[in-house]
Amino acid sequence: MLRGSLVNRVLNLESWQLSPKRRWLLMNAQHLVRVTFFLRELQNSQGFMSVLEVVARGFLLNGTLKKVIRLTDFGVQGADSKNIFYLREIEDADKLVEAIKVKKNGKAVIVGGGYIGLELSAVMKINNIDVTMVYPEPWCMPRLFTAGLAAFYEGYYAKKGIKIVKGTVAASFDSDANGEVKAVKLKDGRVLEADIVVVGVGVKPLITLFKGQVEEEKGGIKTDGLFRTSVPDVYAVGDVATFPMKLYNEMRRVEHVDHARKSAEQTVKAIKASEEGKTIDEYDYLPYFYSRAFDLSWQFYGDNVGETVLFGDSDPESPKPKFGSYWIKDKKVVGIFLENGTPDENKAIAKIARLQPFIESLDQLAQEGLSFACKI
Repeated sequence: MLRGSLVNRVLNLESWQLSPKRRWLLMNAQHLVRVTFFLRELQNSQGFMSVLEVVARGFLLNGTLKKVIRLTDFGVQGADSKNIFYLREIEDADKLVEAIKVKKNGKAVIVGGGYIGLELSAVMKINNIDVTMVYPEPWCMPRLFTAGLAAFYEGYYAKKGIKIVKGTVAASFDSDANGEVKAVKLKDGRVLEADIVVVGVGVKPLITLFKGQVEEEKGGIKTDGLFRTSVPDVYAVGDVATFPMKLYNEMRRVEHVDHARKSAEQTVKAIKASEEGKTIDEYDYLPYFYSRAFDLSWQFYGDNVGETVLFGDSDPESPKPKFGSYWIKDKKVVGIFLENGTPDENKAIAKIARLQPFIESLDQLAQEGLSFACKI
């Protein structure tokens, strides 16, 4: 990457060159307040403006164009207290690590039951922090987990000493004379002591800068299979891109690091091929999600729609739990989840999710369990 220009330093941009003819601009919108593609103008919050007639011939909008959903956005009382953390940048993680050291053996409330909630609760507990999770949904990770899958993780976390409060939300926060959070008041009236609060309730694509300039769809910037937007020489990748998912023949927006990496790789290949007068195949992504916490490690491939079949040992008290779930739509396996799989088993479930084999009997699939995937 080519760094160090005045534009880069002031606007927090990175420029890179694929050929002597053209230079591209990788945009992180944190410090931008106005973008005009037609005029090739960028302006930051300090009023600095640059006309990118020479510096850049193209724009690459990446997955950092997201905004963390903060409780202060909703006017939650006390949400600006000290030691309330949101994880988005490496600096956020550094500050949280320091707080854990200062509040040794203290109490933490984790607001949210998704990726951040589950992974941060495990980290806090490993560091001898008393942890309580709070989320409004009936079970954790509701965008992916079934009730059966969630029951294992909630039971496992409870066995580790993590308290879980479901069906309510944080309504306000109390702080001490130093402005540090000391308690979380829940909507149902309960009050939880807290030395540290971590909020993980999601992010949203930050695409307001481009309103009226690029075509949008499903909450993101619409692209084709090469991640080209409706504006020439403007590409979008990662979480902000709504792209054609070939496997399911529909437009989707995916929020995960795996897609962020692979879509960026696809885009660079597409730009380079265009520079050289060549073509490449369109993006053919298989949805993939994963997580690791405590001594647990799960992977999911495919689509979590349709009927579900739970298999394996999902008892939280089991010394070596190993289980999973199939999703079946139109009598085909479209998704599969596996906890504690070996590398070969994880490859097998990825293959199944892409092949989408026909299923005659759900009962038979439940009996075969993981062996069905491994024999395909």
